[in-house]
Order: sequence, then structure tokens, then C-alpha cells
Amino acid sequence: MTVSMGHPGTFLRQRVGQKNGLLVAGAANALAARVIQQVGFEAVYLSGAGITNTFYGIPDLGFIGLSDLAQHTAAVRDAVDLPIIVDADTGFGNALNVRQSVRTLERSGANAIQLEDQLMPKKCGHFAGKSVVPVEEMIGKIKAAVDARQHADFLIIARTDARAVLGLNEALDRAAAYAEHGADMTFVEAPESEDEMRRIARELACPQIVNVVIGGKTPALPQQVLADMGFGLVLYANAALQGAVRGMTLALHQLKATGELQEDPNVVATFAERQGLVQKPFFDALEAKYK
Repeated sequence: MTVSMGHPGTFLRQRVGQKNGLLVAGAANALAARVIQQVGFEAVYLSGAGITNTFYGIPDLGFIGLSDLAQHTAAVRDAVDLPIIVDADTGFGNALNVRQSVRTLERSGANAIQLEDQLMPKKCGHFAGKSVVPVEEMIGKIKAAVDARQHADFLIIARTDARAVLGLNEALDRAAAYAEHGADMTFVEAPESEDEMRRIARELACPQIVNVVIGGKTPALPQQVLADMGFGLVLYANAALQGAVRGMTLALHQLKATGELQEDPNVVATFAERQGLVQKPFFDALEAKYK
């Protein structure tokens, strides 16, 4: 899919505002983002967990920084023209750090930033042992983010991890407060039942994200069910990563076991597919043009 009608941030705002379960896949790098676009998704989510896992080979425990994220955002922006939602963890510090994060990531090509109310060092939303900051601290970050954005349709997404720490009611109260102070969307992380998911979509007025983590705490319901509940965005943040890990493992097991690996499309992408994905024919044409 190519987003050609207007600004990608405006497109994203309009789509999530319809509350019909926009399905979004997450990428850990530019190559995954290119696949996501080619498959036909309408937006891409740059996953902090994905970057941490693939770039450093370590768990999602708050190890990446703003420079890592800006570098990956710029690479994804160069690879696709989809709206890019960037997972910016806690914003890398206080409200002033959030201001700088928004400015940096928007310049790098982001169309939305997700901020969460965890205490640093943050943890994956489906890990145990999380802690959250006071509501007032998070509200200050949201205000700073709103003031820092340059384009009116750069979306501020406020995530709360309070469900696991203080219960669903507190999480709903926090999400409502974050929206009241400027968040365009809110994201109650890791609800643990269908009833909780229905409450989130029903009781919060602004568009909501539901994060379906394969093997995580939130029930993996069909997209249409989540759309019927009223979620604005259905996120599979690391489906591509988990699929890639399985694919790499299967291909390398076969190579190790047999000592060879043929160009079998059931096991690996073909050479032509790989070169097409990275636009080798386009660069061949450029090379010929500039001779």
C-alpha cells in the first residue's frame, strides 16, 4: 500500500478515529517495515522491544536510547511511506527529555509517538514486576509532548501499565486523565480478559489501542471482534519478529542437519524476492541513468 493522499499523520488520525480496529504490525527494522508495507498494512509500528531484541539480542528492559530510536525511525521512514508509530518507552527521562524525544523523532520521520507511565528502567508490558510513576508526572510528559510536536496531526499516544500494578479501575482513570491533558489516543496495556477489553473500549472516549502479544497476557481475539468492541487500533507489535525467529531457526536447522540449503521458497525467500524487497532493480536503473 502507498499512502499518497495527504500527510501520513493526518491519514493515521482519521483511520484510528473511525474506531474500526485498524490492524497494525510492528517492525524491528527497515526491512521488516518494507515487508509490512508490501503485504498491505496501512501503518507500521516501530517496536522498542523489537529493536532491543534484534539490535542488541537482549530483553525489553529499557536498554535502548533516543539515538537508537531516531536512527531506526529514519531508516524506516526512508524504506516506507506508511504512517510510522514509534514506541518511545518512557520518553527517556522527565518532561524535558520527552520534549526532546518528540522533536527528534518527528524530524526523523515519525507520525506518532507512544509514551508510557512506567518507572525507569521500564519493562515489556507483559513482564512481571512493573512500576508506574505518579499520574502528575505522566501528565507533565504529555503536556510537553503536545507542545513539542510540529505537525498538528503528529499523534501523542499515552500508554498506562497500571493494570498490572494498581488494577483496571486505576488504569482507566489514568487513561482518561491522560486524554484530558492532551493525549490523542490511550493504550491500557495488558488487560487479562475479554470483559476488561470491552470496558476499556467502552469507557474511554478517545481512540484506544489493544496490544495483542502472541503468548502474552491479553486474549488474542480476532480483529473483527476487537473492531466491534470499538478499538481504534489492533497492534501486533512483534508478530513479524517472532515469525522471523521461527523462519531463521527452521532454515538454519535444515542447513546444519543436511549441510546444504537449496532455494526452496517453503524454507527461505528466493534470491529474487530478497533483491526485490531491497529494491535492487530500482538501484540498477539509477546506476544506468547516472553513467
